[in-house]
Amino acid sequence: MIAVEKRGDVRSYPITEINFSPRIPPLKKLPDKTKINVRYALISPFAFVHIHWDPKISEVIYEIEEPLLTREEESQKNELKIAMENMINVRNIVEKEEEALLEYIDRMMKILMMELGIETPYESYRKIYYYLCRDFIGFNEVDPLLRDYFVEDIECNGVETPIYIVHRVYRSIKTNVKFKELDKLSSFVEKLAQRTEKYVSYSSPILDGSLPDGSRVNATYTKDITSRGPTFTIRKFTKTPWTPPQLVSFNTLSPEMVAYLWLLIEYKMNILLIGGTSSGKTSMLNAISFFIPPEARVVSIEDTRELNLPRENWLPSVARTSTGIGGVGEIDLFTLLRNSFRQNPDYVIVGEVRGKEASVLFQGMASGHASISTMHADSVDTVIKRLETPPIELSPSLLNVLDCVCTMTHAIVKKQETRKLKEIVEIVNVNEDGVALTNTPFFWNPSDDSFYFKKNSKIFEKISKRSGLKLEDIELEFRRRSQIIHIIHQKKIFGFREFHDIINEYYKKPEETLRKFGIQ
Repeated sequence: MIAVEKRGDVRSYPITEINFSPRIPPLKKLPDKTKINVRYALISPFAFVHIHWDPKISEVIYEIEEPLLTREEESQKNELKIAMENMINVRNIVEKEEEALLEYIDRMMKILMMELGIETPYESYRKIYYYLCRDFIGFNEVDPLLRDYFVEDIECNGVETPIYIVHRVYRSIKTNVKFKELDKLSSFVEKLAQRTEKYVSYSSPILDGSLPDGSRVNATYTKDITSRGPTFTIRKFTKTPWTPPQLVSFNTLSPEMVAYLWLLIEYKMNILLIGGTSSGKTSMLNAISFFIPPEARVVSIEDTRELNLPRENWLPSVARTSTGIGGVGEIDLFTLLRNSFRQNPDYVIVGEVRGKEASVLFQGMASGHASISTMHADSVDTVIKRLETPPIELSPSLLNVLDCVCTMTHAIVKKQETRKLKEIVEIVNVNEDGVALTNTPFFWNPSDDSFYFKKNSKIFEKISKRSGLKLEDIELEFRRRSQIIHIIHQKKIFGFREFHDIINEYYKKPEETLRKFGIQ
């Protein structure tokens, strides 16, 4: 005989436990993609991901595994969802604490089930409860993707097409998640607009904003501008940014490059990080910001919040789009940057320069405010041209305040997609014709996947003149810091706080820190 589970009184059902932040598993890059086969929890114990090689399509795929609902369970879930939507204010519930939200949905679900006369076994109740929590608190089908620590980007190209993700370890992968109905995808874009506190419609079909956690959203709403229907791209906000030793472990840059940038930041050199879209500019910007001295005041300016600096004396500013007709209420990068120089910063960080704000940034550099920023460009020559031509139009003489340009790039190494700090270029002089005289102390060689550096640094000479330190002492400090980074990398001290504490300790008690690491 087959045992039939009894449909009990829902009032007696205990609250279902859901963990939206399960343990982050250790993942390793595998040179052979056909050997990839990992599974880990995204929303425990209900949603998992299985990343594996699919021999049928000869690709690595990202499969979300969620509880399967019977036809009856699906019908009950839909009935409860409609009833809940009519009874609760979604905007109010998402502002509550997670634990209070889960209890609230559990209570509402039990009340509605009794009112609607829905009876179901506890196991079915648990599954339906999960889907209601996922859809009301989170982001429906896309919620497990957003919960994955390793997912950097989520990309939907329209109806009936698989959503793609960019994974920190396995890079671009196709998922088994897709929107099959136009109305559902349109509703999802509306939900994104609601959570970003923006407006999207047929007359205003482009959405650009930030989710409550800081993740950046760009979406389109109609078939008029994207033929496959609504689309969206979500660039996830990293709560704990990569530390420099982590980037060394990925072979993104060398310990010597890290030590060099550490010295440049300490002595207030002006640095520009360049590269293509998603080449790692912001990750590198976040990583090298660890080296800003602990007592320094930092002001950051961004379009959307992506920086996360491990410091207290930090004033983060974010641009705001207009809140009314005719650009009323808009606060752009130019306004924020101009205002930042009245806030007495030691360092100014600009998420990305691309317009008139560049002139304010370079004037700030010229007046002695150390600045770090990013720009879309693939070489120093391209940067110089962009800065000299409209809409920026800087004079060549003003460009001389820029000390260093770091070029980030995507690269395929041993059939694996990776990011590299391709070269560090020192700006020696920009003449009246806008031609830059440069020196390249560091570069990455793709043929052997190695980093090379030469000893003569024009910026070390500049630091020597400004500070009065002997060039030999600066070079000795460079070697010591290279050793520190190398040892930290070897010991796998990758933690956000651990690394931050070591750098701060070095600034305050350098000799003691050197002894601790066994460096003469």
